[in-house]
Amino acid sequence: MAGEIPRAQPPPDVPAPGRHPHLLLWRWRRNPLRRRTDRLQGWVALGLLLAVLVAAPAAMFAVGDSAYRHYRSTAEQEARARDHRPAVLVHDAPRHPEPGSEEAEKTRYPVEVRFTGPDGAARTGKTDVEPGLPADSTVLVWVDTAGEITEPPLTTEQIRSRTMGWAILAFLGVVLTGLAAHGATGLVLQRRNLAGWDAAWTATAPRWSRSP
Repeated sequence: MAGEIPRAQPPPDVPAPGRHPHLLLWRWRRNPLRRRTDRLQGWVALGLLLAVLVAAPAAMFAVGDSAYRHYRSTAEQEARARDHRPAVLVHDAPRHPEPGSEEAEKTRYPVEVRFTGPDGAARTGKTDVEPGLPADSTVLVWVDTAGEITEPPLTTEQIRSRTMGWAILAFLGVVLTGLAAHGATGLVLQRRNLAGWDAAWTATAPRWSRSP
């Protein structure tokens, strides 16, 4: 439509990788197209990078140390509160379809057993046993202070594994937070650039679209 101001078309925000020899430093290089927001975004990115490089290992160490102390304390409490006791199978354990196979060696079936609780009373419960064990076979079970069959205390390997898991999560959390902050900053600055382009084009367009 005649007399209508065409919509502003901003230039590409980032130079093409194949045409710019210093792509990572282009926001600091002197050139007539560089805007204040370009330089600001470059400094923000650098600041976030340095912050992540410092904070991520620190968070990883702090969280890992805290998790290790927690799980080591939990393992010590479990070792004091749980007792390894003999138990007798009430009935035969199921047989594995492939006796002697590698899978059969790793498979365990829940079977009812009879044992003596910490109070001296006879109790029954279920525990996982090897396939094919006959009734009246004796196995060892972990029993808590309430006389219930429970899991064994945390092992050194379990403590190490869980500690590493929390440490890695802390490291990734810091990295993802830095990436999110960088993305949010870029979005805000991009919207500011678009608003500036619209304002500048509104003032400039009439001179380009005016009929001779």
